[in-house]
Amino acid sequence: MESIKGFIESLSRARENGFSEMEQLKKSGKKVVGTYCLFAPYEVIAASGALPVSLCGMKEEPIAPAEKHLPRNLCPLIKSSYGYAITGTCPYFFYSDLVVGETTCDGKKKMFEYLGRITPVHVMRLPDSNNREEDYTNWRKEIRYLKERIEKELGLEITDEKLNDSIKEKNEERRVFREFYELSKLDPPPLAGLEVFRVLFSSGYAFDKRKQIETIRDLISAIKDAYTNNKLRTQPGRPRILITGCPIGGATEKVLRIIEESGGTIVCFENCGGTRDREELVDEQADPYEALAKKYLNIACSCMSPNENRITMLSRLIDEYRVDGVIDVVLQACHTYNVETYRIKEFVRQEKHIPYMAVETDYSQGDEGQMRTRIRAFMEMLEPRTT
Repeated sequence: MESIKGFIESLSRARENGFSEMEQLKKSGKKVVGTYCLFAPYEVIAASGALPVSLCGMKEEPIAPAEKHLPRNLCPLIKSSYGYAITGTCPYFFYSDLVVGETTCDGKKKMFEYLGRITPVHVMRLPDSNNREEDYTNWRKEIRYLKERIEKELGLEITDEKLNDSIKEKNEERRVFREFYELSKLDPPPLAGLEVFRVLFSSGYAFDKRKQIETIRDLISAIKDAYTNNKLRTQPGRPRILITGCPIGGATEKVLRIIEESGGTIVCFENCGGTRDREELVDEQADPYEALAKKYLNIACSCMSPNENRITMLSRLIDEYRVDGVIDVVLQACHTYNVETYRIKEFVRQEKHIPYMAVETDYSQGDEGQMRTRIRAFMEMLEPRTT
């Protein structure tokens, strides 16, 4: 189906295509708030009328300039993000009137100090656990502090009515993307995992959310129709792979490409940009700040200790997507996810009884050969599926 494939290919360029749209929106007087993590509550930013946009760097080129200020043995995502900022090569950072950070790791926390020298930065102090009442109390306060900073810094007003409307719209977006990626529960799936990922990744660079929601609904309808008529299906019998771990995108798409070139089909992404933010909705009937605190603090990130929510989600997703193998993608020097690989391996192998492997990588392409060898060997040990 060339129309569907072509549309997905255009979405894969969403980050680059959004530059000119952002420029026009800024000229019209729109404020922009840059973020680096799922924990920054989208709904609060959107309720102000400002545009939230992701600033995470996911390419190798900005890393060398960043290493003039940051240590070499630091997470590539942090270095790439900082490199884009100091070199002025990221239009989204350039147009941001305020940058929102969060204390998910020590590297980011210290990097935000340097960013604060060149642009206004608001850092949210994230609790390191979510199993105590005071964790939610403190995070609720942090969300209110963000509201107050946006209003003061940008001269915008966030009312409860606007916030409730923003919550409803974001929930609707989560539902439609969840319906999209759940198409991969079909066997065989209609789309390759890399195609699914590119549609999900594009969501962070669509600034007209109503238009985006309707566009994805139309895409879902077209995919279902093509699948029913046997016009859009991946190769049957390939091992069904779940991806977990660190944020991926940009340079780390190499992992997804190698998996599918080696005979696997990626059917689920349990990571940032995949299911992690979209599975749980914000309670639309509760106090908005209480509801946002609960939803965001339940994100299954390795910065939480203990991180039982990740185990719970993995268990359910492995069953629902009928997963044959789990691949844990970890960025070099991302210590919390690296430490968790032992727990995830133990759970996947001993409790779910399926194969597991961890892949540690960075934003260079120098490890592709070794990675391809390991992933091919992993695919060969998976039993062929029968449909």
